[in-house]
Amino acid sequence: MTTTSETKQGGGARVRVQRFGTFLSGMVMPNIPAFIAWGLITSLFIATGWLPNGILGGFGNADLIGWQGAATQLSLAEDGTTFPQYLGLVGPMITYMLPLLIANTGGRMVYGARGGVVGVVATMGVIVGASVPMFIGAMIMGPLGAWLIKQVDKIWAGKIKAGFEMLVDNFSAGIVAGILAIAGFFGIAPLISGLTAILQGAIQWLVDLGLLPLVSLLVEPAKVLFLNNAINHGVFTSLGATQVAETGKSILFLIEANPGPGVGILIAFSIFGIGLAKASAPGAIIIQFFGGIHEIYFPYVLSKPLTILAAMAGGAAGVAVNVLFNTGLRSPASPGSIIAIMINAVPDSYVGIALSVIVSAAVSFLITAVILRASRKRDLERGDDGDLAAAVAQTQANKGKESSVLGNLRAEGVPAGDAEAVAEETSLLTDQRPISNIVFACDAGMGSSAMGASVLRNKIKKAGIDGVTVVNKSIASLEDDVDLVITQRELTPRAQERTPSAEHVSVDNFMNSPRYEEVIAKLKQQHGVE
Repeated sequence: MTTTSETKQGGGARVRVQRFGTFLSGMVMPNIPAFIAWGLITSLFIATGWLPNGILGGFGNADLIGWQGAATQLSLAEDGTTFPQYLGLVGPMITYMLPLLIANTGGRMVYGARGGVVGVVATMGVIVGASVPMFIGAMIMGPLGAWLIKQVDKIWAGKIKAGFEMLVDNFSAGIVAGILAIAGFFGIAPLISGLTAILQGAIQWLVDLGLLPLVSLLVEPAKVLFLNNAINHGVFTSLGATQVAETGKSILFLIEANPGPGVGILIAFSIFGIGLAKASAPGAIIIQFFGGIHEIYFPYVLSKPLTILAAMAGGAAGVAVNVLFNTGLRSPASPGSIIAIMINAVPDSYVGIALSVIVSAAVSFLITAVILRASRKRDLERGDDGDLAAAVAQTQANKGKESSVLGNLRAEGVPAGDAEAVAEETSLLTDQRPISNIVFACDAGMGSSAMGASVLRNKIKKAGIDGVTVVNKSIASLEDDVDLVITQRELTPRAQERTPSAEHVSVDNFMNSPRYEEVIAKLKQQHGVE
């Protein structure tokens, strides 16, 4: 089946930064579980952790404990006597595992498994040649190595004699990877080390002067415009991980993830808003605070642009409280749910983090309440609820694609008779090929696609259909070995490029699409289920 979907082409600096941020997010987000695992091990076993352990934490003397595994000889005495010193898990994981995972993901996004291999080897050069964890280096070398081998492969594509393809492919990739590793060791690693030192110095300068809360003046507007991923995953994640390795926690993981500002804005709309904004805000609070989907409150800000001041003030207040209490997380909190934040918090930060969320929510609530009260009479006279539906459309335009949670908000504002105006989705399934594996695909392969896969999986189970798998993946990781791919409309053309032989269904709303019933009907027919 072929779908007819139009993609919106954007331009300008905002779109380029947004795409760059999405690409960075695509490299980091699939590897968040690895960051969490490393964070747990760090908080447990380093010298200042909950359960200090020299073997796992990488400190102490092997002779004193009698454990010779994973040790290296280091000179620890004035007379040159050497003793085994533990490598542990903490150091190798942040030095090698996490950057190499990011490099592999970035390489695969550009050129599949082949790109991932070359990207990993290239990244190994900057890892060994640098004095700091090479997250930024991995984000550069992984995609760069993949792109270069892709260009090299084009040079002799279709020109190699039969039987020599594997020989040429393996040696060309090995040569390119080796050259990049050496170049990374001598050339790129020192540059990235210097850049990292500058960024760390800038953050420390803000902390020393008590100016770190000012970062929220940039981060909060960037969130609403979906420009924050470049800052969050390109800077905060890498610098935060380095801080965790040194101190066991990092405040940088709390700057963007704090749900307080959004919750305060939504509470104000639920009390002082009118129309659709007032009716939908309570449900949005649950999604934002517990689900961690911050984009749910962006349309409310866009419907009343002055409320961006509330988000900025709330974010700054929250950071100020975190600075005051010296709080931090052991790994990135993704999504930015209060549950994920508290799970990743170190024990001495629970109180400070809770207060930072409360204070930031209170500040943003008060400012938003003043703004809404000031315009309430005029809005009621005009019957104007801030045009939330238009703000949802603008938010999705800023994001560059449809959103399941925002689609729910938009649907709530459309009368029942106009439901089809909301669901400008695909035509009926027409291909007769059997369907045994279904993939939901989005940019990062998490979040919205995971929710959609869960919805359809439950429908298939309730229908009594067996033998059908439903999974979620990122667009970049799609391979042409699936039967049906379900994406949001703006992403369907990209999915078709990756999986030309599959059937494609494009939807507006992953959480509640009429296309799912068509899929279920076809599966019932295929499996003979009444």
